[in-house]
Amino acid sequence: MGHEKLEIILRNITLEDAKEVAELERKCFPKTEAADLKAFIDRIGAYGNHFLCAEYEGKIVGLVDGLVTDDKDLKDEMYEDVSFHNENGCWQMIFGVETDPDFQGKGIASQVLERFIEIAREENRKGLVLTCKEKLISFYQRFGFKNEGISGSKHGGVSWYQMRLSFFL
Repeated sequence: MGHEKLEIILRNITLEDAKEVAELERKCFPKTEAADLKAFIDRIGAYGNHFLCAEYEGKIVGLVDGLVTDDKDLKDEMYEDVSFHNENGCWQMIFGVETDPDFQGKGIASQVLERFIEIAREENRKGLVLTCKEKLISFYQRFGFKNEGISGSKHGGVSWYQMRLSFFL
């Protein structure tokens, strides 16, 4: 019982994609957790090269994004303040792994995440860090992320688990 795999194009995004990306975020996260258009414009301007999207028939249907930093842990302030980004930082943070609800179950998030991990490895990062809700821990573990327990994040008023994929132990 395999998933139907779509032919998607993986690409970086541009400022012209900001509105579509903000719309995808609204579909994938509750209002209290979703970044708005202004946040995406700021983030794309500061570290747009750390956004990877999946495009299907001209539409963005998946996305992975986040800044790079020397900070070892993902902090809530990073979502709001692009100055945490350091292009030469050793940790690739992941703010969102999202797939349009109409396209879920087709391997899109896996394809984008796998490529995002490869890029971080090619850029000689120490690894990647993300936070997720409990129900997604096993999904990220399939990619080699280790659960470090409940994070200090209060983002959106829910409990988050910090997950880390280290390239060099």
